[in-house]
Formats: sequence, C-alpha cells, structure tokens
Amino acid sequence: MAAVPHPDGRSVAHRSAAQQPDNNVVRTAIEALAAVLGGTNSLHTNALDEVLALPSAKAAEIALRTQQVILEETGVANVVDPLGGSWYVEALTDRIEEQAEAIFERIRAMSPDGSMTGGILRGIEDGWFMGEIADSAFAYQRALEKGEKKVVGVNVSTDTIEEPLEILRISHEVERAQVAELTRRRAVRDGAAVEAAVARLGAAARTEENLVPLILDAVRAEATLGEVCGALREVFGEYREPARF
Repeated sequence: MAAVPHPDGRSVAHRSAAQQPDNNVVRTAIEALAAVLGGTNSLHTNALDEVLALPSAKAAEIALRTQQVILEETGVANVVDPLGGSWYVEALTDRIEEQAEAIFERIRAMSPDGSMTGGILRGIEDGWFMGEIADSAFAYQRALEKGEKKVVGVNVSTDTIEEPLEILRISHEVERAQVAELTRRRAVRDGAAVEAAVARLGAAARTEENLVPLILDAVRAEATLGEVCGALREVFGEYREPARF
C-alpha cells in the first residue's frame, strides 16, 4: 500500500479493508498514483484480496494492471516532478520533515552517548518502537469506531450488492508436497557439511564477526531456514516485547 500525504502533514498508509474488498482496487489506484506523484523509488500495489488471503491470480493481475495503467495512460511519469512548485506539497514536505526530525531526536535521547544507533538499540530493548506502533494502531481503530475516520464499506456506505469473494485456498497437498521435498533434500545432502556450517555460524554469533558470509555458507550447504535460525536463537534468544505500563 502506498503512503498518501494527509492534510495535517502525516504520511498515512491506508489499510486494505476486508469489507467490500472490491473497493480496495480504487484505494490502491489512488494510493499508487499518490506515491508516483510523490517521487517513490519503489512501488507495490496490494491485491484486492490480500487482507483475506494470499492473492488470487486474478487479483494479482489487477494489482499489476493498476501500475501499468498509471505508467502507460496517465502521463504522470513523463516529467520528473509533476507536483513541483506546489506550495501545498512543499508545506506538507516541510511538516513531515519536522515531525521526522522530532522522532529522530527522541531516539537519540534514549542513547547514553546521544547516537542514533544507541537509541535504536535502547528503543528495541525497551519496547519503544513496538509501543509506538501499537499506540498508532489503537488510535486508528478508536477513530474508526467513533466515526472520526471514515472508510467506505467499513463504517460508511456499508450497504452493498457485492457477492462473496472467492479467495485463494491452498490445498493440504501443497503442504504435504513441501514436507516430502524437504525430507528428500535432507536425505541426500551432506549432513556433516551442514552441521559444520551451522556450528561455525553459531560460534561466530558469539563474536563480532560478520554473520552474512557464514549464513550464505550454511545455505549453500543446504541448511534449512529453521536450522540457520535455530543456531542464532541459541545465542541471541528470542525477542519478547517488554511489558509497558
């Protein structure tokens, strides 16, 4: 989903809705166009049914065609900055920059040495980032339930003639086939090489060594994602969000 400038200066990533999912096609088109107008470097258009399941082939095609229509039919990509010179957009940009800098200062203030890296680490350990995300989600949901935030098909214009959506359903045969393939690969791979590569990764995780080359070595030896993560989990443990009061 694309970030869309909001009149109060926030950058709002609109959520796809499970209710009346066909409306998500319209939302995504508007959001994608806004992203292009804003000079995005990378664009992903959600499929209309992603809020319900993995996208169907039809929904994925519509998402792709949305980008192609913007590219081929609107002319928005013919100039570098279609909204250049707009006082409104420039004012929004300035306000977003100010708000971003205020957040960066809060992060730096968490660090004993005033560094961004130290603040990020402290924020993760203290659960600050997760708390901010949770607070934002709570505020959004509260505004939705109070009707302060209007979402068509969710809390306004809820009457519909839309038929139930046929979503993509993955057969258990796929799971069984994947398990069988994994079992086969484990049987024919060099088990000793896998164990050695995973052991080297675990040992390096206790040092300051760059782990990326060792992760790649383990993967090349056909270690599974679970085995790689398990080696790191033994050293680092699992992240648990701290309780916030």
